[in-house]
Amino acid sequence: MSPYIREVAAWQESWDRQQEAYLPDREHRFTAMLDAVDAIRDDGRLRLLDLAGGTGTISDRTLRRFPDAEVTLVDLDPALLALARASLGDRVTIVTADLGRPDWHTALPHRDYHAVLTATALHWLPAERLERLYAELRDLLRPGGILVNADHMPDDALPRLSERLLDRARDRRAARYAAGAALSWTQWWERAEADPALRPLVAQRHAIYPTGHSPEWNPPVSWHLSALTAAGFAEVGTVWRGGTDAAVAGVR
Repeated sequence: MSPYIREVAAWQESWDRQQEAYLPDREHRFTAMLDAVDAIRDDGRLRLLDLAGGTGTISDRTLRRFPDAEVTLVDLDPALLALARASLGDRVTIVTADLGRPDWHTALPHRDYHAVLTATALHWLPAERLERLYAELRDLLRPGGILVNADHMPDDALPRLSERLLDRARDRRAARYAAGAALSWTQWWERAEADPALRPLVAQRHAIYPTGHSPEWNPPVSWHLSALTAAGFAEVGTVWRGGTDAAVAGVR
């Protein structure tokens, strides 16, 4: 039995609250992403790839909506993957892989997914790698399959308003931290490192990311749409927007 079973619900709740401090409309984007999946799925069993899935938030929401879905979760972080394994059990196939490597997909159990979903993760990849990854993901989809990436994607046409929205969001977040209403990213990882069961996995994480992730890179939504088009998707567009965040989709 996993050593995380006893506390996993509390850790998942803590992770969700920490993430929602950054993304108050987090559940709205997940709903929009799954609406897009529902629109393209056929009568067969849904096969979905949760890319950079962390603790398994998207996998969990997918299984709530599509209980018989066949879900694969991919991530590299050992601490987050341990929480995913403990909470999702055998309902999801969990794969450890580095999206920065071009051979990451060789570890996957399938090559014909109906959908690939990812949220607030790919901004850690440099432009050249993300462009190639989009093409790799297209090749993993069945004809008519969909990729949806929800992330920090400001609207090019609203640069000044976007700056103000970011400033206001930053102020609200700081107020919540000061009041103890939510943990910051750093505070959450400090709590995880203090936990006896998670401590060795957080140490492994530090070894994988000795200086943290790469610097965040948040191009406007137009960049993503152009990159998806160049990757060979037949249709590209935006399926959701909230402030300076958006979810772009590519249909094979």
